This record gives sequence, structure tokens and C-alpha cells, in this order.
Amino acid sequence: MPLTIVQPGRRVRLVAVDAGHGLQGQLTAMGLVPGVEIEVLQNSFRGPFIIAVKGSRIMLGRGMAQKIVVE
Repeated sequence: MPLTIVQPGRRVRLVAVDAGHGLQGQLTAMGLVPGVEIEVLQNSFRGPFIIAVKGSRIMLGRGMAQKIVVE
């Protein structure tokens, strides 16, 4: 399922990134690699999409978050 449908407060595991090499490299640099645990901090229809990964908060655009596949 895409990261964008995960409710705030839930923890999920990153399975894959369904994007080109450029975005995959960008997300890898942020620590978003397969197997990493992600906590969704904020997911509203407006405003930023905020996640926590390895103790860091990361703000993503909704388009980026849609390409992140989690379980």
C-alpha cells in the first residue's frame, strides 16, 4: 500500500520505492531504504506529510509519499 494512506500514529515498514533512480537516490540519502521502519506523524489532506525515520523527522511532498510502498 502507498504511504499516503497510512493513518498518523501508525508504524509501517518500507517495502519499495516505485520511482525513477533520481527519486530513489534522494530517498535513500534520507534513510528511506527497504526494511526501515517509518512512523507517520502527520497525514492530512492539506499541509505537509511528516514521518519519523531512525529518530529524525522528515517532511515529504504528497507525490513523493505516494511512490513509497509500505506494509
